[in-house]
Amino acid sequence: MTLIAILPGDGIGPEVTAEARAVLEIVAPDLRFETGAVGGAAFREAGHPLPPATLHLARRADALLFGAVGDPACDALDRHLRPEQAILGLRRELGLFANLRPARLFAGLEDASALRPEVARAIDLVIVRELTGDVYFGSKGRRDRDGTREAYDEMRYDEREVARIARVGFETARTRAGRVCSVDKANVLETSQLWRDVVVEVAADYPDVALTHMYVDNAAMQLVRNPGQFDVIVTGNLFGDILSDQASMCAGSIGMLPSAALGATGKGLFEPIHGSAPDIAGQGRANPCAAILSAAMLLRHSLGREAEAGRVEAAVAGAVAEGMRTADLGGDASTAAMGEAVRRRLA
Repeated sequence: MTLIAILPGDGIGPEVTAEARAVLEIVAPDLRFETGAVGGAAFREAGHPLPPATLHLARRADALLFGAVGDPACDALDRHLRPEQAILGLRRELGLFANLRPARLFAGLEDASALRPEVARAIDLVIVRELTGDVYFGSKGRRDRDGTREAYDEMRYDEREVARIARVGFETARTRAGRVCSVDKANVLETSQLWRDVVVEVAADYPDVALTHMYVDNAAMQLVRNPGQFDVIVTGNLFGDILSDQASMCAGSIGMLPSAALGATGKGLFEPIHGSAPDIAGQGRANPCAAILSAAMLLRHSLGREAEAGRVEAAVAGAVAEGMRTADLGGDASTAAMGEAVRRRLA
């Protein structure tokens, strides 16, 4: 039987993953679920944000549904014990190098976007972000230089890392409008120049896909000015992290955007792109749609269940079109009420 690891995490993570699991139980009743602790909750329980038992579960599972990690009570801990190390550790240990972050405006949310409605309606893009390289995984530290404190973080990529994420971007574009925009900072960074060189080399294998390049600062501006020009954006870890959060606000709310972290085998970790939001945790105010849509990506990318994934996405769109709004969308619907509105459309 197919095993799904449920990793709720901190803050609103348990609330939104509960709604997503309930949706999966309707559309895929044959799935089996096991829950593991991650993040600050795991540190308090087992002394580490990614305990051995959770890592063992993650390795056994066919796919992982992740909530969120982050706990202000853990801010004073050494970096290797902070909640965020759970997600970084899972990406590293499971070889999850490709992050897919779709962003589109659901009908009815035009007023929730930071953009003019006529601009926001055109948003329908996927950011393909490399996950296991860049400054997040380069060497880092602090040192004293002539009596002055100094900190450093190494940004690095090798050509194999760039080539494999570029292929994911081109393959994704083949299922969409056939356009890839590679985002870098090649005018300043040697790492980005290698990135651009390798992407051009890989593009030769995809003559049916149009390739353009854009510096990251211009890409940030264009996401606001004319987001409809983008189909697939492929970029590095740091730039992808920033641009995908920006895209979420263009599309209405960070509470609406899912993501998938995939490895070479198709096994993946699926999570909403929002954080743990400790300020509203336990209040039933969180938007579960990003978690539910992440469950749809799980069905599609790890289990190959396209029909069920489409049903879930249509149910979310229907609930939003009906007027269901959580606080982030300007409404007063609770987490449970939004989840129930989606499940009614699946019954």
